[in-house]
Amino acid sequence: MLRTIASLSLLLVATQLVPAQTRDEMVHEDRRKVTEDGFWIYNDLDKAFREAELTGKPILVVLRCIPCHECVKLDDDLVDKHPVIRPLLEKFVCVRQVSTNGLDLELFQYDTDQSFAAFMLNADKTIYGRFGTRSHRTEWLTDVSLEGLAEALKGALLLHHNDSGNRQALAGKRGGKPEVATPEQFPNLKEKYTATLNYQGEVAKSCIHCHQIGEAQREFYWSSGRPIPERVMFPYPHPKSLGLILDPDKRASVKTIEQGSVAQDAGLRPGDRIVSIQGQPPLSIADVQWVLHQVDASGGEVAFDIVRGNEQKQLMMKLEPGWRRAGDLSWRASTWGLRRMVNGGMVLEALDASERKQLGLTSRSMALRAKHVGRYGPHAAAKRGGFRQGDVLLSLDGRDDFDSEQDWMHYAINHREVGDKVSAVVIREGKQHTLQFPIQR
Repeated sequence: MLRTIASLSLLLVATQLVPAQTRDEMVHEDRRKVTEDGFWIYNDLDKAFREAELTGKPILVVLRCIPCHECVKLDDDLVDKHPVIRPLLEKFVCVRQVSTNGLDLELFQYDTDQSFAAFMLNADKTIYGRFGTRSHRTEWLTDVSLEGLAEALKGALLLHHNDSGNRQALAGKRGGKPEVATPEQFPNLKEKYTATLNYQGEVAKSCIHCHQIGEAQREFYWSSGRPIPERVMFPYPHPKSLGLILDPDKRASVKTIEQGSVAQDAGLRPGDRIVSIQGQPPLSIADVQWVLHQVDASGGEVAFDIVRGNEQKQLMMKLEPGWRRAGDLSWRASTWGLRRMVNGGMVLEALDASERKQLGLTSRSMALRAKHVGRYGPHAAAKRGGFRQGDVLLSLDGRDDFDSEQDWMHYAINHREVGDKVSAVVIREGKQHTLQFPIQR
């Protein structure tokens, strides 16, 4: 025991003596490691498509910006050749894409707030499926797993081997024309980035991260004076926002259904295996999100073909107008841009029942606490207006019916313009104050 403690102490001291890697060093080290191993094609999609044409293999593209600590466990297990997944990977042409510079946005359409996203596709750019889901900034175990990835890879191989028989079903897995062809063509990214990484200079700063695409897409509309479409503001709705909890370890299997939810109303039950959704075969939760992403904000019906025991059924899920707003924007990195635009740089969170009671507020009272108040640049607009961390906002813009931060954001994006002043009543240390912050570009 003493020897173990001593060894751990020496290890701790040694770790403290080794300086932490810089972001650039991490990028270079990742490139060296993957290139020397030789299994993954590193940041070269053109090479992957050529190899797939020659070998007849499907392609696996993993998009993961480097460095990213939040998804490192899942990705390290992949790169280190996990024994369950490695035999499956060998049946693909595997590509590690570590930046989105120059990425074809007509082909690679996905939830860009992910830190780990994968595409399985054919050499002719037919998409078999997507993998990679996230609903929390740091916790991912309820959304993705290595078992789930293995199931998605198996499903993609089945589709690949029966390629000609799946063309019609797979057509819906491609989207329409994006706002721009590649990320660096967005107006707010054009002057800062190019189509390639700068390995001779500050490589980390030359990288367009996934979440910057979502930010740029929202600013594309906002900077031109147009409201941000709900499809852009509330992208890739998570199935759980509809009460549909899928098993992250399986291909597309219902784990639980929330009582009183849209999913329950549709007739879905725990144990149901989703064979197709809107005619598309799902390989993962991300594929279900893709279909939901295509449904208009005004609502509509979504067809589920399911297997329940030995019985096949078709169920219809009805989505009402505004259904997208049931999700949660707070975890998304791209929400920082929205907070700059319409929050003055504040992060707002709803008070719980006990906190409301302490302030003498009813359950129906608006009560949004300033969890964080930005300190620099445009994100400090609220700070300059006198707002402080811990302030509780009782009204915004003369209204006291915003139950959440995203309720306010949706209203402001659609009813306010750049340059408008927003008045807020806040309570601080038992006293009420009226403060202002601007709506910004």
